[in-house]
Amino acid sequence: MTPNETEIASLGEFGLIDRLTRDFPLKNPSSVKGVGDDAAVLDYKDKRVLVTTDLLLEGIHFDVRYVPLKHLGYKAAVVNFSDIYAMNGTPKQITVSIGMSSRFTVEHIEAIYSGIRLACEIYGVDLVGGDTSASATGLVISITCIGEAEEEDIVYRDGAKETDLICVSGDLGAAYMGLQLLERENSVAAAHGAPDFQPDFAGKEYILERQLKPEARKDVVEALRKAGIKPTSMMDVSDGLSSELLHICHASRTGCRVYEDKIPIDYQTAVMAEEFNMNLVTAAMNGGEDYELLFTVPLTDHDKVKAIPGVSVIGYVTKPELGCALVTRDGQELGIKAQGWNAFPRPSESPAQAEAEAENSEKSPE
Repeated sequence: MTPNETEIASLGEFGLIDRLTRDFPLKNPSSVKGVGDDAAVLDYKDKRVLVTTDLLLEGIHFDVRYVPLKHLGYKAAVVNFSDIYAMNGTPKQITVSIGMSSRFTVEHIEAIYSGIRLACEIYGVDLVGGDTSASATGLVISITCIGEAEEEDIVYRDGAKETDLICVSGDLGAAYMGLQLLERENSVAAAHGAPDFQPDFAGKEYILERQLKPEARKDVVEALRKAGIKPTSMMDVSDGLSSELLHICHASRTGCRVYEDKIPIDYQTAVMAEEFNMNLVTAAMNGGEDYELLFTVPLTDHDKVKAIPGVSVIGYVTKPELGCALVTRDGQELGIKAQGWNAFPRPSESPAQAEAEAENSEKSPE
């Protein structure tokens, strides 16, 4: 702690909460009472209420050695917004709970909240409560997001039908390659041992932003509504395209065919994969943390969905007995298996190691 930083104990729990939350004005009519009482008060009248929550643990989901705290706060909020948009809803409120060890100061936590505040401003979401606690294991962030939707507008995972088109927004694999870059440069910095070490990030800004500051695809949900398209199923790509495809097909009792040459991949992602000698399609299928929207639409909506910028049609839904397969550029069919993020690896390995082991256990398309 530097002389200009403030010990959390000097403010106490309630003083800290007041300092962190006083710059969060309420914007939504459904937010009747926010921070400052025993509970928030929300008024949704005849709307359906959507609730989601995410838990981020230091050393498991992020590394503060190379993740700026403001970016961490922004990402922690946005990944929750993404879950609400994946239900075809609109996020309205969040609660934020943080556990912190003694090495964190007031200014550190303020930096996290500045990122949360920015996310709330951009997406029109209110902070209405939460909790703070001491932690013996570093930094813990848990955010719960509350959203709304008309009953007839909600999209679940289980609605995909045979012949539906499989669509995805944006591009895939960039966040994963951004993570590989950050981990490599962090390792080089540790080995270098000099405080003035400068990481090599030139020309790689896009993949870094996709890892450190992802965006929820509010724009895609709005574009679908404007085009008069209601997806038959939808979810966001948090654990990897392969995992999410299997989730939708399992819930909908269908199979699928996805085409390798249709998967959208950014140029920086391709360059980084080549630099790391990684299979590009494997990174796109299994990387995770892209927070793009994966959804299915009826075949009759083909022309309308193709007209939406930034949306790619990557395959179609099949009968369940045909299974789930990736069709390679040379026409081979490879069974899709979930090889993305593993939240509960064996005790001897990290989630990232479990992911790498799964990746290496399967033959990747060349």
